[in-house]
Amino acid sequence: MRPHLRRAAAGLLAAVLLTAGAATAPASAAAAAPTSGFDNWACKPSAAHPNPLVLLHGLGGNGPGNYSFLGPYLAARGYCAFTLTYGQATPAIPVGGTVSIVRSSAEIEAFVDRVRTATGAAKVDLVGHSEGGFQSLYGPKVRGYAAEVGKVVALAPPTHGTTFAGLVSVGDHLGLRPLVDQVLRDFGCPACDELIVGGAPVAQLISGPIAQPGVKYTVIASRLDALVTPHETSFIREPGVKNLFVQDVCPLDPVGHVGLAFDPTVAQLVANALDPARARPVLCGFGPPV
Repeated sequence: MRPHLRRAAAGLLAAVLLTAGAATAPASAAAAAPTSGFDNWACKPSAAHPNPLVLLHGLGGNGPGNYSFLGPYLAARGYCAFTLTYGQATPAIPVGGTVSIVRSSAEIEAFVDRVRTATGAAKVDLVGHSEGGFQSLYGPKVRGYAAEVGKVVALAPPTHGTTFAGLVSVGDHLGLRPLVDQVLRDFGCPACDELIVGGAPVAQLISGPIAQPGVKYTVIASRLDALVTPHETSFIREPGVKNLFVQDVCPLDPVGHVGLAFDPTVAQLVANALDPARARPVLCGFGPPV
């Protein structure tokens, strides 16, 4: 990770950890387990968590920055967790998700295959934030690899399109604003246009059922999200899909769109969705209101 990105991610992580308290205290011991790890390609899934995780970042962000909190948190819970930076307009700039949804989805599918091959797992579980949440829904349905996916946990996905096209703010709050601006100036942002209401990939996703047979879905949103609006458009109103607002569980949590990936409350909700048989009571924290 580049120094400026490391500093930005560390600053966000430090702010989150101030509120996480006991919820993250056991992380160092658990992370030492041989059956867990974040971006550790030697990691082999355990019997308790047989599906490795593929973590998909938001538009204008990147994998290491977007998941600098949630990735290690889930690894500490015993998962093999992997992330990538998909959809880069140029490999020289660590800003992802700005190219077309179709191009990014192909990169994600190839990464899913890579994770399955490296770990020997039959399936992965997908955790996606913002555009990554959309991709976690789009890929299994439109690209047709639902048979390789066990669970999907989507954080504020623009499932039905959003009325606000400023989703590159994910990158802004990772300290990437100058690089985001350079990418937009030099290469444009096809994904920004595609994720608004009426965008072609949105139409593909919502044409017919979104949820695929054999995949378990959880969608988590915030009532204070300023980017994906209206907030309820993240949800999938189909049988077997669990939809919830963070504030349904922790009413005082001020978390915003970007902050969902750095919120100890959300981290616990994600862990419970991935492993409902071992769900733990949620200790309310406070996510960044951005």
